Order: sequence, then C-alpha cells, then structure tokens
Amino acid sequence: MKYNTILFDVDDTLFDFGISEEMALSKTFMEFELPRGLADYHASYKQISKVLWQELEQGNKTLPELGVERFNRLFNKHRININPEKFSNSYLKNLGEEVHPIEGAEELCQSLSNFRLAIITNGFATVQRSRIELSPFTNVFEHIITSEEAGAQKPTKEIFEYAFSKLLLTDKSKVLIVGDSLSSDIQGGNNFGISTCWFNSKGKENDSGIKPTYEISKLTDLTKILAL
Repeated sequence: MKYNTILFDVDDTLFDFGISEEMALSKTFMEFELPRGLADYHASYKQISKVLWQELEQGNKTLPELGVERFNRLFNKHRININPEKFSNSYLKNLGEEVHPIEGAEELCQSLSNFRLAIITNGFATVQRSRIELSPFTNVFEHIITSEEAGAQKPTKEIFEYAFSKLLLTDKSKVLIVGDSLSSDIQGGNNFGISTCWFNSKGKENDSGIKPTYEISKLTDLTKILAL
C-alpha cells in the first residue's frame, strides 16, 4: 500500500460549500430582517469573501479578522446598518448546522477503513467540528486539524508540520492530501513534500502552474489511486 494516511480538505471536498453558504446566509439575513438579503447581496459577498480568503492564504489576514471584515465591507458597500460582528457570529452558528456532503463522500470514507484519515482545513474550527459531528463522518477522522488551532494555514508548511505532530507521522511518502483548491491544498502539499490529489469536480482548466500528483473528478475515483 503506497499511502497509509489521507488528509482531507472539508469545503467543496467533503461538503458542498456553495449550498451550505447560501442556506446559512439566507437564514442569517432573515434573522436580521433582510428577507431579500441573499438575492440582493450574495454576489457582492462572494467577491469580497474571495479576496479575503486569498489574503488569509497569503498570511495577510487572520481567520477572526476575515470572519468580521467580510461583512464589514459588505455592509459598508451597500450602506447597511448592521453590526458586522453580531452578523458574523449568527452566520457561523448557522453555517455549522448546514451539512451537505458531496456526492460519493460518504461512500468513499466507508471504503477507506484500512487507512488513517484526518481533516486539514483553513475553515473555522467550531463550524467544521459542528458540521462533521452532524454528518455521516462523525467517527471517521482521527483528528480535525484546523488553521485556528495550528496557528497557521494552508498552504504554509507550518500547518502540515502541526498535522504530522498531531498524527505522530514521520514518513511523508506515505501521506496524501485530497482537496479542491490548487492554491491551498495542492500548493500546500507540494510545499511540504507530500503527494497531492486535486478534486476537480467542475472540470476546471489548470493554468495556475501548480501541479498535483493526481487529479480526480469524482471522489470515489480516489480508490483507484489508492489501489495502485
């Protein structure tokens, strides 16, 4: 067996983040008496959030800063008089209750009982732990490694060093990371010197210059790689 440990990203790898985000935002806008909030502001929110997540990966923002700043920028842009910190807290609570597994995720995890499995995520610790506890994956992973707890985020080497320490790993050649983000998951794995598998469910063209070890379009195709 070439690999014995698989590190999984969470959002858009195990869970459909697009659905989770929309549902949580919709609920939160309703709580703050903006029933058309999702329709009116979702496009702006996604643009703002994308920029901030890139800043996080580059080490220019912390996760707590990102959590509030995205709504601060959104509300300033649209002149909405809502406290961004209160809105962020409600949104994260709602997001932690949204569990929408990607097709094939449960089947895949059930088939990997001979492997050590762990989560490595830049997402909010409370949100990711809540969603996993409410999902079919509740007893699947040895550790849920978050950037908040590691004090570092993908793609830096430090979060992988933290993961290896937590899992008592020493042999990089036996570890594979699976994720949807070239700039976070794949670049991070490449930086640290472990094998990488890009989950490219939407058939995106890779013009980033970041090269994964493997590429799959369906999660269940991972079993073919692990059988090599």
